[in-house]
Amino acid sequence: MSPLDEIDDLATLVRRAAGQWPDKPAWIFDETGEHVTFAEVERRSTRFALAFLELGLRPGERVAVMLRNQPEFPLLWLALAKLGAVLVPVNTNYREFDGAHVLRHSGARFAVAAPEFVDLLSRIAPDTKVERVLTVGDLRAESIAAARFEVVGEQPVNIQYTSGTTGAPKGCVLPHRYWLTLARGLVADFPAVSPDDTILTAQPFHYIDPQWNVALGLAAGATLVVLDRFHPSTFWAKVREHGVTWFYCLGLMPTLLLRQPESPADREHRVRAISASAIPRDLHAQLEERWGVPWYEAFGMTETGGDIRVSEADHDELVGTGCIGRPTRDREAMVVDDEGRPVPRGETGELVLRGIGLMHGYHDDPEATAKAFRGGWFHTGDLATMDSRGRVFYVGRTKDMIRRSGENISADEVERALLLHPAVELAAVVAVPDELRGEEVKVFIVLRGEATPDELAEFCTTKLAYFKVPRYWAVADTLPRTPSERVAKGELRDSPLPTYDRVRQAWL
Repeated sequence: MSPLDEIDDLATLVRRAAGQWPDKPAWIFDETGEHVTFAEVERRSTRFALAFLELGLRPGERVAVMLRNQPEFPLLWLALAKLGAVLVPVNTNYREFDGAHVLRHSGARFAVAAPEFVDLLSRIAPDTKVERVLTVGDLRAESIAAARFEVVGEQPVNIQYTSGTTGAPKGCVLPHRYWLTLARGLVADFPAVSPDDTILTAQPFHYIDPQWNVALGLAAGATLVVLDRFHPSTFWAKVREHGVTWFYCLGLMPTLLLRQPESPADREHRVRAISASAIPRDLHAQLEERWGVPWYEAFGMTETGGDIRVSEADHDELVGTGCIGRPTRDREAMVVDDEGRPVPRGETGELVLRGIGLMHGYHDDPEATAKAFRGGWFHTGDLATMDSRGRVFYVGRTKDMIRRSGENISADEVERALLLHPAVELAAVVAVPDELRGEEVKVFIVLRGEATPDELAEFCTTKLAYFKVPRYWAVADTLPRTPSERVAKGELRDSPLPTYDRVRQAWL
């Protein structure tokens, strides 16, 4: 048993890291050049925790945080973890409609925002339980003497919102053990991150990826480099500059990196392995050849953490096959039919998971939680096959979801936002293939007043994050229905209706 096996909460993890590697940089923020040591992580997060205590924050209460990639985001997360309180990350692209849902549904008592978001959250707050919108500068505690925090692994530490298949985004209740399970697996097994590693994240902190990278760095003693965001043209230069040895990427990132001009410096780096989700199978070998490093497929979800990974032993055989690997040490996986019965090996069914360190459920949504965990397994909504050796091959999604440039977009949420416009009678949103972004958002609308697609798109930008605003628009007199009075989206996807492309500003 390793020392990490005896830790199941983030407060203890931070304290251990500060004791073992006090003067080593825990985080390097590339945009500002700021270095934060492991000892500073412990000290500064404790100071924030005490500031929250002075505000009267109690265990179990929620704090919404809307900050960009800056040290205060993970410091606030760890501060709340020490108190047994709960972080509610707010996507920095959100506007009034989607932002209000997160604040209202989470029941957050306080909100902490960057100066540019204070006005937005202050407008939203009166319709929620938020008592006060704070900036980082409002959180001050003069002393950290004798501060000691005791929490347990079962306590929630996040309500992490993710777009569901229908309705508004759901809040995944993630306990301390979720993060410890994920981090421990990446230390104990492949990629076996250690104090000799420098790891990197390029996603916004309101996603889970930078957060589990923080937990991983604390568990392993590895330095985490944080980029402001993903820039394909400079990404590898940053990898070389900081001496990165391992990183995780997803979505379009591999494709966009491959499309950058080749350079004599492409192989001049210290990277020993790359983990990625949804590696383009036709480009897998090309990715490895260009940078001279193996790329390993990995599968996980906000609800479940890290679930399935390709190992070093399987890597060479699986390049370009679309295999996502085998379940991790803390997971069981099965492929089932519509009745929850296992299908024969090689046949397609729904991928289901179970094990330790999964979410507790969806916040304030027992019905969705029961549906997701029916039969004692978490139902991913993803289609897969499993071979005779227990390796999983991803097939596709069953969910009514658009996956655009790595972003999950709920069709229902976009439809509901459109229906707020007085000229819109009905709206149906579908995914259409896109070479660059994987999928794009298309909407079919029935109008009851006069409005152009550009006007409706502009309206959407005031309600939703920019990446959720439809690119393609088709205007119909009516929409096909199913016997249960739902829109028959399958019929819409092949519709011959003229379509307006708001990027080209032309009808197709």
